[in-house]
Amino acid sequence: MAGAAAPKRQDTRKFFENLSGAGKSIAVLTSGGDAQGMNGAVRAVVRMGIYVGAKVYFIHEGYQGMVDGGDNIKEATWESVSSMLQVGGTVIGSARCKAFRTHEGRLKAAHNLVQRHITNLCVIGGDGSLTGANLFREEWSSLLDELQEQGLIDAEAARANSKLHIVGMVGSIDNDFCGTDMTIGTDSALHRIIEVVDAIMTTAQSHQRTFVLEVMGRHCGYLALVSALACGADWVFIPEMPPADGWEDDMCQKLSENRADKKRLNIIIVAEGAIDSHNKAITPDYIKDVSMASRMGVEAVLALLEASTNTPACVVSLVGNQAVRLPLMECVQMTQEVQKAMDEKKFDEAVRLRGRSFQNNLNTYRLLSHRRADSELPNSSFNVAVMNVGAPAAGMNAAVRSAVRVGISEGHKMFAVSDGFEGFYKGQIKEIKWGDVGGWTGRGGSLLGTKRTLPGKHLDKIAEQIKIHNINALLVIGGFEAYVGLLELSSARDKYSEFCVPMVMVPATVSNNIPGSDLSIGSDTALNAITDTCDRIKQSASGTKRRVFIIETMGGYCGYLATVGGLAAGADAVYIYEEPFDIRDLQANVEHLTHKMKTSIQRGLVLRNENCNENFTTDFIYQLYSEEGRGVFDCRMNVLGHMQQGGAPSPFDRNFGTKVAAKAVQWISRTLKDSYKGGRVFTSSEDTACLLGMRRRALVFQPVSQLRDETDFVHRIPKEQWWLKLRPLMKILAKYKTSYDVSDLGQLEHVTRIQPKESDASSAI
Repeated sequence: MAGAAAPKRQDTRKFFENLSGAGKSIAVLTSGGDAQGMNGAVRAVVRMGIYVGAKVYFIHEGYQGMVDGGDNIKEATWESVSSMLQVGGTVIGSARCKAFRTHEGRLKAAHNLVQRHITNLCVIGGDGSLTGANLFREEWSSLLDELQEQGLIDAEAARANSKLHIVGMVGSIDNDFCGTDMTIGTDSALHRIIEVVDAIMTTAQSHQRTFVLEVMGRHCGYLALVSALACGADWVFIPEMPPADGWEDDMCQKLSENRADKKRLNIIIVAEGAIDSHNKAITPDYIKDVSMASRMGVEAVLALLEASTNTPACVVSLVGNQAVRLPLMECVQMTQEVQKAMDEKKFDEAVRLRGRSFQNNLNTYRLLSHRRADSELPNSSFNVAVMNVGAPAAGMNAAVRSAVRVGISEGHKMFAVSDGFEGFYKGQIKEIKWGDVGGWTGRGGSLLGTKRTLPGKHLDKIAEQIKIHNINALLVIGGFEAYVGLLELSSARDKYSEFCVPMVMVPATVSNNIPGSDLSIGSDTALNAITDTCDRIKQSASGTKRRVFIIETMGGYCGYLATVGGLAAGADAVYIYEEPFDIRDLQANVEHLTHKMKTSIQRGLVLRNENCNENFTTDFIYQLYSEEGRGVFDCRMNVLGHMQQGGAPSPFDRNFGTKVAAKAVQWISRTLKDSYKGGRVFTSSEDTACLLGMRRRALVFQPVSQLRDETDFVHRIPKEQWWLKLRPLMKILAKYKTSYDVSDLGQLEHVTRIQPKESDASSAI
């Protein structure tokens, strides 16, 4: 007999459709210098605003357009932001405005907004633009009073428009704004820098040269620092870390040692604001003489819809892989404190104020860039092996380089295992030294060699090789096979004591299908390849009749690449295994797209994950869309294939791989010390066989045994995947009516001030 019914749990979720924009007007503007990605944010604001029933306005030419009014403030339509994603700069224009800095200018701007009943403003720009927006908000009531006194508006207009709500998004390639890990435009700027460095490397290696490269960053060294990490530069100069007196001799000595070691290439990166300890500028010309030789727009609309009369102006920031809201003026104040600290030569304080992410980049650079003399290394007798397992993923080589050099810095002897577990049981193991991994950061694929072979059938031979080479710890960098392989090794500890050593896995796979980690090394490069290809394919049809492109992506049964790639490329539909669909869904998608293509929209984009459905193949979907769209649009099909795996790793994958591998090796060092007893390393506890993954905002070590229950082993995917929450958002931006859970959004947080303490590169990503 059935038992008593359990009490119903109160549903505390908050859904997007409960937030109405009816009767509200939102304006979006871009101000200051242009930055790649601004158009994506503008598109998201416009479409999300229209979706909830609000009127949305473009303000052309930034604050100047707000002051001048007239045709500079135009109502936006859904179609007006089509084909905007792949365009650089800002299509609505940006201009620096002296008039807005005056009271009279802001009075004109207020009048222009009130005339259109605009009381919600989304500003995309730098700290100056956002500070101006906050001042405008603070003066709003007095500006309306003044307009009423002058007879320009009546009492009813003043009452109906009494509160101005502001949300900011930071657009700045310098990444110089506190409170966010990355600003709009920074990643694209990093891509351009790395492209230049990669091109230079070919020439430099042919002629044994030293190259000095200046990058932007007058007040912030982020671009220079992360570029140095991403390309393995020999030296970097940034405003937050002036070199000590005598740096010229130290640098020249290092370059000479590199030449003596037959290193053909030396790269020095200089931020344009680099200074020495006496505040004297360090320029590329001086160095040459001395050395002789890239989601936020949606969150912005939600913030405006939820704003109350007491809500402070906020900025939408990126922390880890989470979009968060922070008080605008807290971020501005901290950004100004950074510059004040540098002006006062308090450089350690400036680095601390930059935030944990910047600190960790700097600490990792210090670990990897300068090799200490053998006499300065810690006394360690441990042997640590590193290997790649599974399919190649861009960024694997950066992770191996980081692991090897950090391991050597910790005093360990590092060993490289070729060709994964297959090479392990065959004895393809050799010592790898500091210089052996030079130039690996920008190389695609796996230079160690990688295979999908699992260790289960070869445990006795692998145990024998561990004994022969006296391996005391193991770092595995790879995909789902690496995860399963580590499970097999740790499960066999009762039978083989050789496996009772610290073992850690770092996820590296384009599919991003590893339980315990929101992101994997290689997936960003794959997404870039998908987005770039989608942009090229759409642009290739420029000037032709209406056309829909059907594109197949990789990922196995995991729909991450298809979903996030579709969101970035502006897809109309994305088919994945995790969200079952049938012929009725396909028919509805075709009808929806047919209706859109009868308007001014010329291009359609449909993405299909390779294993989303065994019957509804890419060719079937292509044939269906072609037949049903006859007379309205034609179709083209493209299978992207293995191009998503290859090529040079993106700046993010280089940097992510470098930092996560460094953290893994530091964990190994601590665990080795804790498990060394009686003259040997021995540990059988489950927390010494771990996966190091990113969970929301932090890197976390998790025992692989505890991740079993989170895994669908048949389809090689996690049972719960964070990115599925993005799918309703993608549908909304494609003009579908759907439900969107925003329970995790909307909380105004505060800027975290990191307390001074001993630096530790393992503290955060």
